[in-house]
Amino acid sequence: MKKEANSRRLWISVVLVAVVILFVGASVFPLVGAALRNGQGLNRPTVATPSPTAVPVVDSDLVAQARGYELVLEREPDNLTALRGLVEVRIEQGDLQGAIAPLERLALLAPEQPDYLLLLGQTHQYFGDLDAAFEAYDQALKDHPGYIKALQSMVALQLQRDRPEWAIGLLQTTLQTAAQANAAQPNSIDVASVQMLLGRVYEQQKRLTEAMAVYDQMIANNAQDFRPIWAKADIFQEQGRKIDARTLYDLALSLAPPQYRDQIKQSAAALANAEDEPTAD
Repeated sequence: MKKEANSRRLWISVVLVAVVILFVGASVFPLVGAALRNGQGLNRPTVATPSPTAVPVVDSDLVAQARGYELVLEREPDNLTALRGLVEVRIEQGDLQGAIAPLERLALLAPEQPDYLLLLGQTHQYFGDLDAAFEAYDQALKDHPGYIKALQSMVALQLQRDRPEWAIGLLQTTLQTAAQANAAQPNSIDVASVQMLLGRVYEQQKRLTEAMAVYDQMIANNAQDFRPIWAKADIFQEQGRKIDARTLYDLALSLAPPQYRDQIKQSAAALANAEDEPTAD
């Protein structure tokens, strides 16, 4: 029972670390491989090149669990519990390649759970199969238009492929159709989160004027949202507008939930350290 509970927590954590962190840093999008290799999420995401170097874990208990799930699947190939359990064990073993087949089956049998497609796509991306990753993300977006995790993953892939205009176009189209989508299904598209992602892509492309325009629109819509304020502070810091940056860091810190405050403080501290550095004569 304890092992099963640990496995369930592992599955949840893997899905979480596979998802792109929206609000931290000016660069974007780690791949699932880096998170799995390191065993943790990344505070400062960067675009990475997949490298299938996950170290397999030899554990007799895991081997036995995997064999048990395989035996169940031989009799019941569509058993969701066994498929999910096998994926969890394969990930715990570091056998990402071995997780692909059961993930594909899970995604097919449970289209209402788009995270299966996302984890499948990010695993393909980790191994460098970008076409297969695209297919997984594209299917997730067809099944769940505007789903922010799917948008994040697709944008990450297109940036890795050096297709920023494709990524920007996807986000702009999502925003243009958001009102209609939300009228048909309330809250199906989180407009502010899509805007935030678009702004970060503009930043990554050094299109700071366009990024600032997105953030200003977000602030006009919701002055209590700390995310665009923090993002603007980062841009001001990059531009050398230290007073403006400090003011916005203080404001973002006052509005942010506790889990983001340390990171905002780090950004503000970097600004303070830059101010204290002696200038060359």
